[in-house]
Amino acid sequence: MRILLTGSSGWLGSALAPLLRGIGHEVIGIDPLPSAETRIVGSIADRDLVMRAVGENRIEAIIHSGALHKPNIESHANSDFIAANVQGTLNLLDAAVAANVQRFVFTSTTSLMISQAIRDGFKGGARKAAWLTEAMSPEPRNIYGVTKLSAEHLCRLYHLRHGLPVVVLRTARFFPEPDDMAHAIEQSDANTKANELLFRRLTVDDAAQAHVAALEKAPELGFDIFIVCAPTPFQPGDCADLIADAPSVVARYFPEFPALYARKGWTMFSSIDRVYDASRARDRLGFACKTSFADVLAALAALAAEDGT
Repeated sequence: MRILLTGSSGWLGSALAPLLRGIGHEVIGIDPLPSAETRIVGSIADRDLVMRAVGENRIEAIIHSGALHKPNIESHANSDFIAANVQGTLNLLDAAVAANVQRFVFTSTTSLMISQAIRDGFKGGARKAAWLTEAMSPEPRNIYGVTKLSAEHLCRLYHLRHGLPVVVLRTARFFPEPDDMAHAIEQSDANTKANELLFRRLTVDDAAQAHVAALEKAPELGFDIFIVCAPTPFQPGDCADLIADAPSVVARYFPEFPALYARKGWTMFSSIDRVYDASRARDRLGFACKTSFADVLAALAALAAEDGT
């Protein structure tokens, strides 16, 4: 297929474009920043540019991964988020309908699922971790979440009004940058990212593969929303213990973890406040991330074996 990929110069786009080409698709990248994966340099907020890009390139599918993100809140006005994340999505949906595009995949975020009430609960000593699924009704706490949820609603509307097949992927963390609260986290960046694979992270390669799965399944699904995250070993019944003593819960599932972490000089978070449940993507989309916390432990065990410890 001829695919328009937004955000083609970004972290996900740079991984997704070569993956799509490798399985035979033609990829036309669009991004405000130039890169090897970007054919069209410009903003999706430019309606005329989007309409031309879709029509003139005879686009058959759109993967919309471009957006202003949470870190941009510090440097951009709310109106910039509306332009990029809402108007940009609307422009793409209108162009898709006008050009009879057959598939639309939208990269959303699990961040929009954390309301201010949930955030305050984390800060104020919640009694148990939040178990988060697609069934909850999101109440985003910042302009990033509000605009991503608004874009999700537009995607649903265009499916209902025009029959456009749309799959929304609420991706957990896969960015390479350190946590924006790194100053308040005792673990190193690598240690933090390893821990997060238990409950709120995936690799960028898995994120890219999820988009391929969504692209293939969109006509069959019609419209659907999926959390995409590394599979968690935890169960809802663990949520109170995850708040009280996360290391003991992790050790229950991975008895080898304390010794392997000790050899590395790593520690587990004392408390885990949320778990993203990606089982619906496994069951309906047929997708599960390949990399999990178990792979981290396997790598640490291999290193220990090489060192003879």
